[in-house]
Amino acid sequence: MVGFFTYFTPVISVIALILAGYFVAHVKKYDEGTAEMREIAEAIRIGARAYIKRQYFVVALFFVVMFVVLYGFVFLGYLNVFVPWAFVSGGIFSALAGYIGMNTATYANVRTTNAARTSLSKALKVAFSGGSVMGLTVVGLALVHLSFWYIFLSWFYRDLVTAQQIQIITSTMLNFGMGASTLALFARVGGGIYTKGADIGADLVGKAEAGIPEDDPRNPAVIADNVGDNVGDIAGLGADLYESYVGSIVATCALAVAAGFGVQGVLVPIVIAAVGVLSSMIGMIFVGAKEDASQGQLLMGLRRGVFVAAGLVAIIAPVVIGLLLGWDNMGMYWAVLLGLLAGIGIGLCTEYYTSSQYKPTKEVAASSETGHATVVIQGMAAGMVSIAPLTLIIVIAVLASFYVAGGLTSFNLGLYGVGLASVGMLATLGITLSTDAYGPIADNAGGIAEMSHQPPEVRARTDALDQLGNTTAATGKGFCIGSAAFTALALIAAYREQVELIAADLGLDFTLDLTILNPKILGGLMLGAMLPFLFSSMTLKAVGKAAQAVVVEVRRQFREIKGLLAGESGVKPDYAQCVDICAKTALKEMILPSVVAVATPIVIGLLLGVEGVMGLLTGSLVAGFALAVMYGNAGGAWDNAKKYVEEGNHGGTGSEAHIAAVTGDTVGDPFKDTAGPAMDILIKLISMVSVVFASFIIQNALL
Repeated sequence: MVGFFTYFTPVISVIALILAGYFVAHVKKYDEGTAEMREIAEAIRIGARAYIKRQYFVVALFFVVMFVVLYGFVFLGYLNVFVPWAFVSGGIFSALAGYIGMNTATYANVRTTNAARTSLSKALKVAFSGGSVMGLTVVGLALVHLSFWYIFLSWFYRDLVTAQQIQIITSTMLNFGMGASTLALFARVGGGIYTKGADIGADLVGKAEAGIPEDDPRNPAVIADNVGDNVGDIAGLGADLYESYVGSIVATCALAVAAGFGVQGVLVPIVIAAVGVLSSMIGMIFVGAKEDASQGQLLMGLRRGVFVAAGLVAIIAPVVIGLLLGWDNMGMYWAVLLGLLAGIGIGLCTEYYTSSQYKPTKEVAASSETGHATVVIQGMAAGMVSIAPLTLIIVIAVLASFYVAGGLTSFNLGLYGVGLASVGMLATLGITLSTDAYGPIADNAGGIAEMSHQPPEVRARTDALDQLGNTTAATGKGFCIGSAAFTALALIAAYREQVELIAADLGLDFTLDLTILNPKILGGLMLGAMLPFLFSSMTLKAVGKAAQAVVVEVRRQFREIKGLLAGESGVKPDYAQCVDICAKTALKEMILPSVVAVATPIVIGLLLGVEGVMGLLTGSLVAGFALAVMYGNAGGAWDNAKKYVEEGNHGGTGSEAHIAAVTGDTVGDPFKDTAGPAMDILIKLISMVSVVFASFIIQNALL
């Protein structure tokens, strides 16, 4: 069975990529609509490609430097020769997944708008097909990547004894996780700065000052805003979840060694992921909604596919566990199932706190009647209280998966179970990410409808899809941070395991003191809890700088281009200038946070040793998780509260309540789309870096 399952995964991943290619061709078959719609879509497409090209150039320089550094560690004997190449390949595949998904979205947006001219259900189908390319590309490329390295390293080290072979394979595979994490940090932070700088600048001057509608073609920042949806919420999102997906799988593979499962234990998380991909492809068949569907019906139309995929994983996973680990190890199946259920629970919980159908967001909308400050306070309160149920879900899932996997009799078995729970949570990523990537496409479709002066019923349909997208995006962010917490926990366990193996290989008398009263642990915990706040500050300030620059430029154009604000025929804004401002600011401001994230675990390791790093990773996980949940859910509640007011509630568009709601949405934008997603990547990246440089830290720590 080992031979069959070794090749099962690459076959499924190739099928997923073929299906993604089909969806690309399917989307392109739809008509782009009027000449004006095509012109706007082409401007968005050109802007998105130009930014990604500039961003990837900067990232490539960083990767070249890191490649040289890693090779230096290879020559010094701290790393094996494949580590630098694994690091680079992780970044390349992550970048490729993000680019393919983003590029397809820039073709799907205008076709969604055109489909909305005739049918809501048709528009949903086009937008979801575009999002499916992102979902299938991420999981397909990730599993192709994993399969290649696993098969290649197994062949290269075929003469070693099994235990040593598995140790080298898993430690090497952990390193391309660092490459994916590094690329994701650049993509998510840079894309988040870009998109929110443009979005906030456009709203502050256009909606709050000039009193013109969202996505009005007179606003010079609207194209930059629509470009930002693609580079931040699609390319950045794809890179983010690619990293989570790979990280959870390789961390669990590494834990299989200590759990005593050998090659079979390494294969289980990889095969479970492949089963999830197959289930996701089947689940996509069930996505759809009737014409004139309500928000609840639209949401269920997307959720139906997710539930079908999750059900299939739940049915097939025990067969995989039984065949590979033996039918007496079915506790591992329950761990997978717990992770799967936790992912669904996090999604539903996040939906409750961010959808305008439920009390928390309606309370935020109602608070807009009493002013700007009350909207901000109510939104912050909604975000903070949402931390409690999501934390309970994670804690229960972690403890339960640890115990059902046999943690009471073997600590290492319990840790392996926690790793499998993280894989279970991400098993249906193919369809979950598709529903998330759908959101920015629907958002762009609404912007194109407004800018191309489509009839009110078209904008009403795209607004319905956009509001649904806000909910799925908020749910996706909850899913991101939940999976990040599980993945980071698995990586911390893998780090501990790697440290002990490295120390044994070096013949060192090394004992980890992980008691809370160890000053190095305590110091690391404090520094780890501080890091997410420092990182948040840098990313939020970067968004502020970008937004300020956009505000100044939009005001200048309104002032200097005669007839622009009045909407005189033939007078157009200079969209390219705002696009350029956002690109330059994002590329400049993403450097420092990225360097801090990579350097911190190495510096702390040299100063406080391995125990200090363990404290750092734990502290950042706890603080980063709480901050990410608060940021994401507060931002989602503010966004949908604004939409709720714009639907005619509490005075409707143009009222004092609406202006206050716009303020809340403006505050929430960098929370949910920049600082929050950055927390997901931060807590995983520092764990990956710690694993990669473990040997160096063990041999060179001052304390």
